[in-house]
Amino acid sequence: MTKPLDIVVIGLSLSSSWGNGHATTFRALIRGLNQQGHRVLFLERDVPWYASQRDLPAPDFCQLEYYSALAELTGKFGGAIQSADAVIIGSYVPEGVAVIDAVAALSPRRLCFYDIDTPVTLAKLDRGEEEYLALEQIPVFDAYFSFSGGEVLTRLERDYHARQAVDLYCSVDAERYYNTGEPQEWDLGYLGTYSPDRQPTLERLLIEPARALPHLRFVVAGPQYPTTIEWPSNVELIDHLPPHDHPSFYSRQRFTLNVTRADMIAAGWSPSVRLFEAAACGTPIISDYWRGLDEVFPDGEAVCIARSGEDVVKALTQMDEQHRKAMSLAAKVRVMQSHTGAARAKQLVSALEGLPERLSQRAPALDTVSA
Repeated sequence: MTKPLDIVVIGLSLSSSWGNGHATTFRALIRGLNQQGHRVLFLERDVPWYASQRDLPAPDFCQLEYYSALAELTGKFGGAIQSADAVIIGSYVPEGVAVIDAVAALSPRRLCFYDIDTPVTLAKLDRGEEEYLALEQIPVFDAYFSFSGGEVLTRLERDYHARQAVDLYCSVDAERYYNTGEPQEWDLGYLGTYSPDRQPTLERLLIEPARALPHLRFVVAGPQYPTTIEWPSNVELIDHLPPHDHPSFYSRQRFTLNVTRADMIAAGWSPSVRLFEAAACGTPIISDYWRGLDEVFPDGEAVCIARSGEDVVKALTQMDEQHRKAMSLAAKVRVMQSHTGAARAKQLVSALEGLPERLSQRAPALDTVSA
């Protein structure tokens, strides 16, 4: 490893995992960076819906600071942004387009974008929606780190003119996600915030099987589900589940279900952090299908792909215990080898070190970041 890097991350949220998948992704990655000696300053917009739901208000693996407006971001933290070895702006940052312009104007040494929502972002841009990233801003970044890999990277460079598109999948903190050894409580569970485009798949792959198998137990955990949904009596509902409860939740399931957003299915090569979390906990996964899934978890070996409710019923009623355990072990081995926060941090640092430093006047040494 070369010298430790000073990295500024401007992201949607690190402090709160409520209603978003960004916090857990950033936590695993930044913990990995911290373990390898790098220093991170995370800047988060102080918004009421996260302020009231913070499950990590004071991380011990980076410096977390809040800003209330764009002027405060560039004024109070402008020096840190200019002197950092790299500045990474995430997707869905409030006033993201203005934030990108303002940060770029400060001429950081390396300016990157981390899109934790790549298929959603590209679909928005194709519709002319520039909620947190403008089409013309993509070439501004020295590197475009993408939640999605495979063909998506080619599209980013060819069609959206990214200088360099690099896959940076989400990851799992291997020290915090493990099987707790608790007795199994549910035959099939699902963890995820309500999403209209995921709900039909959840209906097909969990609710319908629950109706067909009234003697089995099911669970859905996540916020924002409408009260109009008709849940079978054997489906337990749990509101928001903070990350520290995820290992226990996964460990009490005989199988867990992964459901993918429509834009991510269309793009392919977009593994959810829930896949990696469940695998790290040794819970066998039943997942909907998308291109590239086999490259992460081979079907039948490390995951059970379900295209219908009947496939789920078959897995729940016919898969023997030996196959179930072998599938969970194969998935866990793959995650521990390639998809931990430590592994992802090494990938990020390697990519950053390969980027040339911008020709700009350096600011004083970064002194606002503590290890």
